[in-house]
Amino acid sequence: MVHTWDPERYLTYADERGRPFAELVARIGATSPSTVVDLGCGPGNLTALLAQRWPGAEVVGLDSSVEMVEKARATTPAVQFRVQDLREWAWAPSSDRIDVIVSNATLQWVPEHLELMESLVARLRPGGWLAFQVPGNFDEPSHTIRAELAAQEPYAAHTAGASHPDSHDPVVYLDALQRLGCEVDAWETTYLHVLRGDDPVFTWVSGTGARPTLQALPDHLRPGFEEEFKRRLRAAYPSRDGRVVLPFRRIFVVARVGAGS
Repeated sequence: MVHTWDPERYLTYADERGRPFAELVARIGATSPSTVVDLGCGPGNLTALLAQRWPGAEVVGLDSSVEMVEKARATTPAVQFRVQDLREWAWAPSSDRIDVIVSNATLQWVPEHLELMESLVARLRPGGWLAFQVPGNFDEPSHTIRAELAAQEPYAAHTAGASHPDSHDPVVYLDALQRLGCEVDAWETTYLHVLRGDDPVFTWVSGTGARPTLQALPDHLRPGFEEEFKRRLRAAYPSRDGRVVLPFRRIFVVARVGAGS
């Protein structure tokens, strides 16, 4: 089943989701790039920051979600946005070379995305930059509870083929990109997001990691699944004085292609 994205739900925690992007881009040393591509641009609010950082560059945002691109075009008209799968873009024959490629919280949705590194590096000019960030929290209750519940009946028959995100440790990306001749800066950070509202962790994951599972369920089963999911998340992430702390590990990689590449 092909799932769809809801830009408004995704933007519920826009500040928390945007902070890793800002910290990733701050480590890119490009001064005056001509071309910047944002792979998995989502609703475009963060792509706009790339246009602000490099006002002289042609900035292009790509996303496979029609809904996300429509939102991006409506809110950020100064940037070019296209509906395109990043794998198709990476693998497409092209003589054009890019100065900066950015991908924020997207590659975890691409199975075997480590194999894409060579194609992405090949799309860069000598001295060009590849920067990406992926979640590294898939052993946390926000993900394990979803997987455990989805594997139970009566849900398992519907959720077995649902997409789920995955990523590697920083050293794996560092090794892969060094082998491709890049200078690599890789690190990880665990954020402690303080969330408020009713079932805030469910609100967070239902806009991202849990969305394919929820959409895979038929209408008559989804409410029961959601209520049990919320109950288990409340137990795993208790509220204190109306606040819930969500630990969130993220993995960052900034690589520069060698001048002789």
